Amino acid sequence: MIQSVLHPAGIQASRIGSLWNGYMVVLTTVYVIVILWMLVAVWRAHKNAAPQISDAEERPHSITVGVAVGITTVTLIGLLIASVATGSAVGTYGDKKPDALEIDVTGHQWWWEVQYPDPEPDKSFKTANEIHIPLHQPVLLRLATRDVIHSLWIPNLNGKRDLIPGRVNKLWIEADRPGVFRSQCAEFCGLQHAHMALVVIAEPNEKYQQWKSHQQTPANDPVTPEQRHGRDVFLSLPCVNCHAITGDAYATIGPDLTHLATRPTLAAGELLNTKGNLGGWIVNAPAIKPGTAMPPNQIASNDLQDLLAYLESLR
Repeated sequence: MIQSVLHPAGIQASRIGSLWNGYMVVLTTVYVIVILWMLVAVWRAHKNAAPQISDAEERPHSITVGVAVGITTVTLIGLLIASVATGSAVGTYGDKKPDALEIDVTGHQWWWEVQYPDPEPDKSFKTANEIHIPLHQPVLLRLATRDVIHSLWIPNLNGKRDLIPGRVNKLWIEADRPGVFRSQCAEFCGLQHAHMALVVIAEPNEKYQQWKSHQQTPANDPVTPEQRHGRDVFLSLPCVNCHAITGDAYATIGPDLTHLATRPTLAAGELLNTKGNLGGWIVNAPAIKPGTAMPPNQIASNDLQDLLAYLESLR
């Protein structure tokens, strides 16, 4: 999984990378020149022990300082223009592009809610801690928060953008190569700030459409007796007050679990999505991620196994 500003996978990140490279070249050059002039000054100071303070001696120094100030001013203005131009190009990249995909991303302490709206309400769906996008298509992320300030940072695709309570910010991304790109919250938001990850999965349009069509389907009906009993266990626990499963539960506080088993991780990247990790998370989530809103659950062993069988069927 890639997370690096030095490996851009989209045009916005490439522009930011080019700006960074430009700054690096200019500032390195300035640094080298300053060091060389400092060494020259030290050498001349040792060579000329007696101070030379006549007007004739000072005039060349004044000219040198004036030229240096002029060059510095021009350099800073050039860097400012390059920075503003890059920011404008990145911020307005997808404006007025009819093929843009829009996705709503909401930050919570400490996980990401991702909603794919659709003109037909029954085709809208939600997932958690992962964003799927098609290659070579502008994607507008509408960013909001349910609690404190968060910040979404996808280094391979764009810079950071804050999620501010009471407003919706926007971030354009577009991937020009397939891959799984790690993202994270970049604004301290509480105890588990460092464990609030998200993945962006860029894939060919055909594969993306297959994933989207699958996400728009309802949850699988339980098939085996264990799965049916596991659904009954789920509906009897406090889980049903927070989580949604299409056709069975409709809460909106926690992540939607309709296709839970298709996700690679649990708890915003904290755990791999395995049966053992899922069981531990259900039984005592605060022990794994202190501060999480998900409470511990006292479940009999056979009920837990059946519940896990049901949740693992949600593909």
